[in-house]
Amino acid sequence: MTLSGVVFLYVAFLVALLVSLASYTGPRDLVEAVSSREIRFAATLSLATSTITAVLSVLVAVPSGYVLSRVRVPGAALIESLLDIPIVLPPIVMGLCLLIFFQTVFGRMVEDAVRFTFTAAGVVLAQFVIGAALAIRTMRGTFAHLSPRPEQVALTLGCNRWQAFWHVALPRSRRGVLAAGTIAWAHSLGQFGPILVFAGAMRMKTEVLPTTIWLELSAGNLEGAVAVSLLLVITAIFVLTVVRVLGLEITPS
Repeated sequence: MTLSGVVFLYVAFLVALLVSLASYTGPRDLVEAVSSREIRFAATLSLATSTITAVLSVLVAVPSGYVLSRVRVPGAALIESLLDIPIVLPPIVMGLCLLIFFQTVFGRMVEDAVRFTFTAAGVVLAQFVIGAALAIRTMRGTFAHLSPRPEQVALTLGCNRWQAFWHVALPRSRRGVLAAGTIAWAHSLGQFGPILVFAGAMRMKTEVLPTTIWLELSAGNLEGAVAVSLLLVITAIFVLTVVRVLGLEITPS
């Protein structure tokens, strides 16, 4: 078998999976899913929380990626390993970590100020824990591939490190910033395990599209679960198409 044949077989398998999903449900089931009050709420909450998570992830990832790629930090290897933990651990474990953390003394103090457990804010936090880690990895790779020479020139011309970052490095990394935000948004939209454990799947409160699929399956409504899954597939295809048209790379570096 040729190398091209391997690629063709895998792509054909993926297409077969998507076609099977699409053929199982009809337009009627899809319309019913879209018209359902609960699913509309879940879709709205999914889009809102994913967008908030993407923005927060980028705000953390840009300075973190810059520091990790440009500044000699003591224990950098350990820090980078810790930052990658949310990516390599099973997502449900991160949800359990969040749940246990908010049972500690410090966690209860935070809860007294802002309620996270089993709330929409908890959905954002559960998405953010993993989304930020993916965005940081992307931005670290972005800055690592950019030559530090222009920033060094700016420093010799009187700029401080912050000014060199803001006026030189950040504009050059805009494609990486868009990629990091896209990764965080897309991953958050499909996040399930941490949300289920930490924020729950309460209808009209913390229900997002992935937990809707689980609720529909639990109720024996396979058609509804497939219809919602198809909505997520359509959204994913749209986002990936836009990313490719813009020429962005969404694979974490």
